[in-house]
Amino acid sequence: MSRAKKPRAKPLTVAVTGPTGTFGFGLIPLLEADPRIKRIVGIARREFDPASHGWTKMEYRRGDVRDPSALEEAFAGADVVVHLAFLITGTAPRDTIRAINVDGTLNTFRAAAAAGAKRFVYASSVAAYGFHPDNPVPLTEEWPTRPAKHLFYAQEKAELEELLTGEAERHPELGLYLLRPPIVLGPHAVGAKNVLPGPLAALVPLARGAARLLDRLPVGPPVPAPALPVQLIHEDDVGQAFLLCIVGAGAPGAYNIAADGLVTAAEVARELGLTAFPVPGGVVQRAGRAIAALPTPPFVPPAGEWAEAISHPSIMDAAKAKRELGWTPSYTGLEALRDTLTKR
Repeated sequence: MSRAKKPRAKPLTVAVTGPTGTFGFGLIPLLEADPRIKRIVGIARREFDPASHGWTKMEYRRGDVRDPSALEEAFAGADVVVHLAFLITGTAPRDTIRAINVDGTLNTFRAAAAAGAKRFVYASSVAAYGFHPDNPVPLTEEWPTRPAKHLFYAQEKAELEELLTGEAERHPELGLYLLRPPIVLGPHAVGAKNVLPGPLAALVPLARGAARLLDRLPVGPPVPAPALPVQLIHEDDVGQAFLLCIVGAGAPGAYNIAADGLVTAAEVARELGLTAFPVPGGVVQRAGRAIAALPTPPFVPPAGEWAEAISHPSIMDAAKAKRELGWTPSYTGLEALRDTLTKR
């Protein structure tokens, strides 16, 4: 007696907002190579040529996340919507940034629901937990997300998780997947304002040049190295986590993702060819809280808000993603840093 063949799964159409950022460069090549993905729709305000990146499955659609009708048109026929478009810093007024980040994300979810999509995958952040003194180390998904005191990016990430959860309750047919990465590094991290804090995005190209220059010196210049751990992740591993949310068997929900191993300031200094001298972590944390509390401006530039991010360690436990999504990072945190400094 022959066994009945299982019906072949229908090839998927995946719509991606903001596909040409660092997250996109980690995800799109995986979608291109996956036979389960038939078609990719890339939505962005500014036109781009998918062929210039070697993307043969992707079709470009012009769409602004502030325009619900444009999103619904772009999402027609999509089985999964992946929302990557998000502003961290820039010259735009704060209300414009909020219109793109908060209103635009809600527009994207609602348009995905209207189009009949079955999964919605959103790039959240460890920042959604806030930087509160009572946050445990490490953080698990059971710990609540809470707005940060000062950093607007973290405030919006926490707010959006709450708003999206409410939207998902009203649209149970659309599974909501929330991925919370820490700082994302990799070959495409330069200028990646959607994944790196503003100050770090500007420092990556400078760090690469400095590393090449300092390699020629017999002894690296001394720099302070606070005793604070940092969690990183490589863009390729973020892409793999997104892929598993798109085509995997894991249930909807929130997932922490992070590279194995923590990176210290001393290790960062060593990779840059510098000589580290230790600084107590508590001193740096208190300074971070004090700087973040100052009015921005006139006392510190808007980027000073990011000082709050060092006021308390934000270290996540990624066991749930490994267990339920079947996700395994290919890069340690230190390897992600090295790949960022040596590539491109």
